[in-house]
Amino acid sequence: MANLEIQSLSLQIEDKILCRDLNVQIKENQRWGLLGKNGAGKTTLLHALIGRRPADHGSIQLDGTSVYDLKQRELASKVGILFQQGIEALPATVFETVMLGRHPHTQSLLWDHKKDIDIAEQALAAFDLDQLKERGVDTLSGGEQQRLALAMLLAQTPQLFLLDEPSNHLDVAFQVKLLSVLTNKVAETSASLIMATHDINLAFRFCENIILLLEGGEALVGRSDDVLTEENLSQAYGCPIKSVSSGEHRLFYPA
Repeated sequence: MANLEIQSLSLQIEDKILCRDLNVQIKENQRWGLLGKNGAGKTTLLHALIGRRPADHGSIQLDGTSVYDLKQRELASKVGILFQQGIEALPATVFETVMLGRHPHTQSLLWDHKKDIDIAEQALAAFDLDQLKERGVDTLSGGEQQRLALAMLLAQTPQLFLLDEPSNHLDVAFQVKLLSVLTNKVAETSASLIMATHDINLAFRFCENIILLLEGGEALVGRSDDVLTEENLSQAYGCPIKSVSSGEHRLFYPA
């Protein structure tokens, strides 16, 4: 299984420091939430983790190899990323699109292996898209396209899931469903997950660990219960954040 190690990482855009001397180790069977206000650097950090954004300092290693040294096919066989904008309205069917997730693993470009077809169909069923497999992508609603993007990611069977605002365009029921599906997949396959989100409550519910980006490049890293406090969140978001608890559940809200 893939282990991701971030060592002394610094990222900067022009004169704005997004993170400074960030150290995180992502191991198998772990789910991490990446939080911070708009512009804090969540998306930039995810792009750095797949080598799309050079580090200003430090290193990012996947299974002991720098992500900048990995070939794209090798990286895609281990890491799957859901970008914030989701998928484009491709001139293809839903099934053809989800099969793209199998590309890093296919041995032939001439025909589809039954195993790949089965994995793709299971991914569609997981997000209630199996009845839409012959529909054109350009006929889908925004929420359906987001679910398709998630199904394509699931079909990729990565060892590390990177999600940038995965709940975009989804109603409350599907937000919970998608994260339940991914939580189960991480457990079943000993994978790991990093989810950048603006939703503190989703992160607290589904992620045991948190990276909370602060102003000036600082970050708080650790267990969700330790990092997600009223004080830390108020500092990160620049406004008072309060919480209420009911049994084992806690809800955060701006005061």
